[in-house]
Amino acid sequence: MAAADHKILSAEIRLPSQYYFYLETQTALAIPDEDNCMVVYSSVQAPEFAHSVVAKCLGVPANNVRVITRRVGGGFGGKAIRAMPTAAACALGAHKLHRPVRMYLNRKTDMIMAGGRHPMKIIYSVGFKSDGKITALHFVLLINAGISEDVSPILPANIVNGLKKYNWGALSFDIKVCKTNHTSKSAMRAPGEVQGSFIAEAVMEHVAASLSVDVDFVRNRNLHTYDSLTSFYEHGAVEPPEYTLPTIWDKIATTSSYNQRMEMAKQFNKTHKWHKRGISRVPILHEVLLRPTPGRVGILQDGSIVVEVGGIELGQGLWTKVKQMAAYALGLIKCGGIEDLLDKVRVIQADTLSLLQGGFTAGSTTSESSCEAVRISCNTLVERLTPVKDSLQQTKGSVTWEALISQAYLQAVNLSASAYYVPEFTSMKYINYGAAVSEVEVNLLTGETTILRSDIIYDCGQSLNPAVDLGQIEGAFVQGIGFFMLEEYLSNPEGLVTSDSTWTYKIPTIDTIPKQFNVEIMNSGHHQKHVLSSKASGEPPLLLAASVHCATRAAIKEARKQLASWGGLEGSEADSPFQLSVPATMPVVKELCGLHIVESYLKASLANPVGAPK
Repeated sequence: MAAADHKILSAEIRLPSQYYFYLETQTALAIPDEDNCMVVYSSVQAPEFAHSVVAKCLGVPANNVRVITRRVGGGFGGKAIRAMPTAAACALGAHKLHRPVRMYLNRKTDMIMAGGRHPMKIIYSVGFKSDGKITALHFVLLINAGISEDVSPILPANIVNGLKKYNWGALSFDIKVCKTNHTSKSAMRAPGEVQGSFIAEAVMEHVAASLSVDVDFVRNRNLHTYDSLTSFYEHGAVEPPEYTLPTIWDKIATTSSYNQRMEMAKQFNKTHKWHKRGISRVPILHEVLLRPTPGRVGILQDGSIVVEVGGIELGQGLWTKVKQMAAYALGLIKCGGIEDLLDKVRVIQADTLSLLQGGFTAGSTTSESSCEAVRISCNTLVERLTPVKDSLQQTKGSVTWEALISQAYLQAVNLSASAYYVPEFTSMKYINYGAAVSEVEVNLLTGETTILRSDIIYDCGQSLNPAVDLGQIEGAFVQGIGFFMLEEYLSNPEGLVTSDSTWTYKIPTIDTIPKQFNVEIMNSGHHQKHVLSSKASGEPPLLLAASVHCATRAAIKEARKQLASWGGLEGSEADSPFQLSVPATMPVVKELCGLHIVESYLKASLANPVGAPK
């Protein structure tokens, strides 16, 4: 701080909660089985942990409980810990009544008990040079965890990881996880990282406003070099060629015509009284963690293939990638008919007594770790089948897949293989990079914000399935728009959720997504320590939605300049930095643009009819 030319002291930000709004609410079915056993069909992201909870609740050994999850109708983190009370309640009812019990929460009940994203309060102090280089950042952060711990202890590390995307020079913090009278908060897509990343952008905006310079200049000034990256991300940083953010940052400016559109927005704002445009470019760095994951592959007598993995299909395309990996890895046997292997693969439901140590499906990396477990299993099967294939080729020449499997059965070859993929310590963490440019238009009379265009470039490594990853990038970004611009998940002073229906809680719709949406998946080449050189895509792109919020802030800034010229803002208020709340809803935007903007315009016109504002 001592090295700074300027300081901003004790600035405050508040960030709200967000509801998951999965299409399928919490649900479970419990069926008593013989020998005092219980079978629970649960829509849960972590069947292994639901299994333990149900066994403890019923007071029976763990081998008397089986949890089965076929698929989950949307999770976003809300079906991890928060699904367990529903599963346990069903199991307890079935245990006491000796008959099946099914529970399916209605939307109101689900919204009241879900918890959602963690609200928080941030107070920060930042020191910076006159050229925009930040020398130090200190912040105090209070996390509203609700009534119980849940996953809240992981939030501080995640927040700091999201915030470290810029080179702060020196960084210090004091984070407290607070027990409150709210429903227990839980993990939600990019838990902590989205807040940390937004705090970084809010600081950048504040510094730029204090220096009266463009915020893009300040962002550029504080992007990481490779050396500073390795200082801030000690374990996640890799070799210099894999630090792709500088390339992405320059490329998004070119492909989105960022500089030209900024000039066009300025011209638009000069000629339009009641509509203002803003444009913003935002980078992300998002560190992810690979977890141990099991997998099993079996080949049946007719040549069809059955696959079981620890990861749960939540709609994120995990099964699609797993099927592709099984077909690819078994295809290395190189015999006739392998081009049809994909159609022969079936992924079956997760069963906690069939495949142990399934773990959490969370953190964006379960698809790739499940794929790696399947690849290892398939490699084992290929090793077992290779001698059989060689023998058949010597006697028959060409070998088909079906003939190979039939011969393997006759020779009693074990055609079931399982693996437990445990990532190496040196490669279990890695960083994802991306950037977005968003342009918005604000209606000064109503406060309505229209997203004209969003451009995204995201580094997926060598994507396992570009179509799936594209859907994940777009979906995460739109969910982020909901957090930053629309969704108000409110509670009363007693802690009870009051936004408990679609009447009071608004998610993005066809009218609120970008009118033009351009997404490019960057193929960043070979990543030796990643699963087939791939990278995660589920959570990191959500952070890019902050570009919409920042663009809205830029449009409001232009509106306030105009309002000040009409005498609608008093003295220092016209030039002072302002905070744009999250979410930036219509009333919030309208208030900052001026509740009495028309009156101010008319007064200015009457006071100076000759030089009336145009």
